Amino acid sequence: MLGLGGQRLPCAWVLLLLPFLPLLLPAAPAPHRAAYKPVIVVHGLFDSSYSFRHLLEYINETHPGTVVTVLDLFDGRESLRPLWEQVQGFREAVVPIMAKAPEGVHLICYSQGGLVCRALLSVMDDHNVDSFISLSSPQMGQYGDTDYLKWLFPTSMRSNLYRICYSPWGQEFSICNYWHDPHHDDLYLNASSFLALINGERDHPNATAWRKNFLRVGRLVLIGGPDDGVITPWQSSFFGFYDANETVLEMEEQLVYLRDSFGLKTLLARGAIVRCPMAGISHTTWHSNRTLYDTCIEPWLS
Repeated sequence: MLGLGGQRLPCAWVLLLLPFLPLLLPAAPAPHRAAYKPVIVVHGLFDSSYSFRHLLEYINETHPGTVVTVLDLFDGRESLRPLWEQVQGFREAVVPIMAKAPEGVHLICYSQGGLVCRALLSVMDDHNVDSFISLSSPQMGQYGDTDYLKWLFPTSMRSNLYRICYSPWGQEFSICNYWHDPHHDDLYLNASSFLALINGERDHPNATAWRKNFLRVGRLVLIGGPDDGVITPWQSSFFGFYDANETVLEMEEQLVYLRDSFGLKTLLARGAIVRCPMAGISHTTWHSNRTLYDTCIEPWLS
């Protein structure tokens, strides 16, 4: 054994130096952990970014370092603005976030916001959304008497609200953009300026391009439950809806699925649809329920 100046070191000295060898050798590089993809949150009707403070805490706790943006647009009564106007506003907000995330982003979109996000996925030909998490959103429309409706249209019930919603004036309100009366399907198809279009239920020149854009999404996570109390029927969160007899038909029985009009059937065939029903959660507590987060949201925030 050679030491300093080429002199041999006794074996006893070697044994004494062994504990200090780790200090003399260069440290091994720390294992690299890929950063989590950014998360974009879109609120619902009459909401604001403050409503999602618990969700933000959960993400920061389970996925530290994640860049989370809760978009503060169309808050409160402004959420009643026509949905296409909101889509344009949210689009301008998400484009720079996506541009800074070449590996992709996740969308968590609550209630009415789930429809805004689905429209975004349809009209953006360069989006890079990995997981689109639709949190208790009326994806196939709404047909129910809720406190929101009673406040907005106090003299109308669900049976006659079509008279307002399927008029040019009614379509200026966001909730009428996805009002879906199963007893007046012809009026819905002709008058709906939003839902019938993104569903591909009415022909329009962008239908093929929108379908192609929507299918860019990596995964569609659908969340809802029977105790929601607002989304009616609650199965609308999973693309189920009433027939003319108000019997709920599940997603696979819907024409938009059977015709694959905007890509649902294709997504399911490639295993890209996750359904996460959960009982015991009311509409306003989906984004603050920790069990729901751990079960249905956290696993998809890669």
